[in-house]
Amino acid sequence: MIENLKAKVREWTQQGNPGHGILNSSSAALRLCIFDGFLLYSPSMASIQKYIDIKLFLRVSYAKAKSRREARSGYVTIEGFWEDPPGYVDKIVWPNYVKEHQWMFEDGDVEGKLKDDVLAEWKINAQADKGPDVDMETTLNWAVEILMRELERLKKID
Repeated sequence: MIENLKAKVREWTQQGNPGHGILNSSSAALRLCIFDGFLLYSPSMASIQKYIDIKLFLRVSYAKAKSRREARSGYVTIEGFWEDPPGYVDKIVWPNYVKEHQWMFEDGDVEGKLKDDVLAEWKINAQADKGPDVDMETTLNWAVEILMRELERLKKID
C-alpha cells in the first residue's frame, strides 16, 4: 500500500499533472512541516491554527486512546524521561481531550458525530462519517488524498 501511495504521489508530481512543481521541480516548491498534537485543535491553541494551511483531525475513542497511552513505557521529554503515573489517562488525558474538543461535536460527545459547520468554518478535514478509530490503511489513503487536493488548492492561491 505504501509503495502504491508513493507511486501515486510520484505520478501526481510529474510534469503535466496537477502536483507538478508543488513539492519539487520548481523555485516555488513548498516545504511541508507536519505538526502532531493531541490538543492541536483545542480553543486554547486558536492563535496558532491560522498558521496551519492544511488541518487533519484524526479521531480516537476513549478505549483506543487509553490502550495506546498505557501501552507506552514512557518517552523522553525536554525535562527527562516521562512515565505516566497510574490513572493518568482517566484523570488527566481523556478529560482534557473531551474538554478541548467537545466544541467540534454534536452534544459535546467526542465519540459521536462531528459538527460539519464547525469543520467547514475552521477548515478542518476529518473522516467525519467514519467514526473514531478508523484503521491505519484507510486513514493513510484519506490523508494522502486530502494533502494532494489541498496542496493543489494552495498552489492556485499563490
